[in-house]
Amino acid sequence: MTSTTNPAETTGAGSPTTPAATLSKAAFWVVLALVLLADALDMIDSTVTNIAAPTIVGDIGGGEALIKWLGSSYALAMGVLLVIGGRLGDKFGQRRLFLVGMTGFTLASAVCGLSPDPALLIVARVLQGAFGALLIPQGMAIMARNFSREQMGKAFNLFGPLLGLSTVGGPILAGFLIDADVAGLSWRPVFLINLVLGTLGVLAAAKLLPHDEGDRSVTVDGRGSALLAVTMFGLMLGLIEGSTNGWGVLSIGSLLVGAVFLALFARRQRTAPEPLIKPSLFHNKGFTSGLFVGLLYFAVTSGLLYVISLFMQQGLGASPADASLGLLPLALGIIVAAFASMGGLTKKLGRNLIAAGMLLSLAGGGWLLALVLAQGTSLSLWAMAPAVFVTGLGMGCCFGTIFDIAIGDVSGDEAGSASGSLTAVQQLANGLGSAVVTTVYFHTGAPAHAMTVSLIVVLAVTAACLPALRLLPRRAPEEPHGH
Repeated sequence: MTSTTNPAETTGAGSPTTPAATLSKAAFWVVLALVLLADALDMIDSTVTNIAAPTIVGDIGGGEALIKWLGSSYALAMGVLLVIGGRLGDKFGQRRLFLVGMTGFTLASAVCGLSPDPALLIVARVLQGAFGALLIPQGMAIMARNFSREQMGKAFNLFGPLLGLSTVGGPILAGFLIDADVAGLSWRPVFLINLVLGTLGVLAAAKLLPHDEGDRSVTVDGRGSALLAVTMFGLMLGLIEGSTNGWGVLSIGSLLVGAVFLALFARRQRTAPEPLIKPSLFHNKGFTSGLFVGLLYFAVTSGLLYVISLFMQQGLGASPADASLGLLPLALGIIVAAFASMGGLTKKLGRNLIAAGMLLSLAGGGWLLALVLAQGTSLSLWAMAPAVFVTGLGMGCCFGTIFDIAIGDVSGDEAGSASGSLTAVQQLANGLGSAVVTTVYFHTGAPAHAMTVSLIVVLAVTAACLPALRLLPRRAPEEPHGH
C-alpha cells in the first residue's frame, strides 16, 4: 500500500494542457479503461509485497534485507524515473512510451514470478518500478491531449474509487492467491497474474490508443536524473545494509556517497537548462513545506503499513489471507475519507483537512499502540480493526490533499515541475519509509515490542509534521494546473 499517486500530478512538464480533439464516447471509455488499468497495475504491485513478503522469504530466503528491499526497490526506481518518464513521453510520444512501459512492466512481472533467488527478484522489482515510471505519466498526458474538459471531469471522478479498490484489492488478492497455492506455486501467481493483465493491456493499447508524434525539441536532463538515482540508491543501500549487517565500510560509505551526490544533484538543479526541479520552487514557502510534510508523512505511513502486515503474520500468527483481511479496515478508511475529500471537503477546509487527517492518524496509531501495550501478541485482528480503520481515515484525508494544497501558490509555468517533483518525492518517501520503519521493527526485539517502538516512531514523526502545516497555502488551486 505504497503508491498514492494523484493522477493530476503525473503529467510531464511539457504535456499539452489543451485537448487537440475530443474523442467519441466509445473511444473515451476505451482510452480511460487503459489508463485505469495502468494505474491499477501500479497500485496492486506496489501493495502486494506488504502481504507476500514473509512467504517469499520463507520460500527463497533473503531474510530481513529482502523484506526491506521488496517494496523499497520498486518505489526507488519509480520515484527516480517518474519525472524523466513524463519528459520522455513528451519527447517521443505518449503512445509509444505507454506501450514500452506496459510491455516492460509485464515482462518484469514475469521475471519476478519466476525468480529462483532474492537477487534476481530485487532486480526484477527495480525493472518493474522503472517501466512503471515510463508507463504511469503517459496516461494522464494522453487524457489531457484527447479529452474534453467534461470528459476529464468524468475521468477524475473514477480515479479515487480506483485507487481505493486497488488499495483494497492488492493485498487481498495476494493473500488469497498465496493461501490457494495455485499449481503449487505459492507466492508466484501474485506477480504472474500480470502476464494476463499486461498482455491484454499491450494488445488493446497498440490497437486503440490515439497516435502522437511527440516533440523532439523537448530536453531531458539525463545527468540530473543519474545524480538523483545514485543519491537515492546510496542512501537506501546504506540504511538497509547498516541496519541488517552492521555499520561497516559498505554502509557508511554508501551513505557518504549518497550525501555527496545529493549535493551534486542540488548544484545541477541550479545550472541545468531544463532542471528536473525548477530552482525557483524552493523559494516558494508553501511548496517547500508541502515537500517536507509529504516526505515525512508518506515515509512513515508507508512503513507503518508494512510493519502492521508483518506484525499480523509474525506476531499474531495470521495467514496471508487473514492478514490481508486485517488490513481491509485501513483500506476502507482510506476510501471513505477519499470520497469525502472528493465531495468538497478539500475545497471547503483547505489545509485544515490535512491537519484533521494527521490528528486522525495520531488517534488511530495511539489507539493501536495502547492495544499492543495491553495485549501484546494475544491481540486479535478483530480488536485491531477499529483503530486500523481510524488510521485509514487519517491517511485518506492526507493522500493527494497534501500535494494539492502544496501547489496552491505555484505559478502556471512551474506547475508541471512542481507536480512531477512532488509525486517523485512521494514515491521516494515510500521506498525510504519502508526501509527505515521495517529496520526499526526488526531491530527492537520480539514482535510486540518491535510493533510498539515502530508505532512510537511513526507517531512522533507525524506529530512533527503538524507545526509545518501552517506554512502551507490555505487552499488548493481553484482550477487544477494543467487541466
